[in-house]
Amino acid sequence: MTEPVRVRGSVVVPDAELVWRFSRSSGPGGQHVNTSDSKVELRWDLAASDALPAVWKERALERLASRLVDGVLVVRASEHRSQWRNREVAAARLAALLGEAVAPPPKARRATKPSRGMVERRLENKRHRSGLKEGRGRIRPER
Repeated sequence: MTEPVRVRGSVVVPDAELVWRFSRSSGPGGQHVNTSDSKVELRWDLAASDALPAVWKERALERLASRLVDGVLVVRASEHRSQWRNREVAAARLAALLGEAVAPPPKARRATKPSRGMVERRLENKRHRSGLKEGRGRIRPER
């Protein structure tokens, strides 16, 4: 079978918690396309799972709320003609989604302001540019 779905580090989603569904895929395939179930749908009940640490699970439920249906995360893959390749793609997508969802929040940005010298240099540069552009105007003869 495929490799286990690795979330981050040593945390792995057990195969027993994954539900695979297969159906006919649209797209290329030739004569074989009407008989093979190459489209893959991977379902994982995030809300009922104990595979993730409590903090990660809470974070994932919050961040993936728009993608969850009754606590179940669904990933579909149908790009390839082979069911096996689509299974690998679906598992990789699930791992990527979970890895991103359980990542720690980014560091809070500390507000800073430009230094006094920087402000002065910027304003001096503006005055200089303004003078250059003013000097480009047409010369009008005095009357």
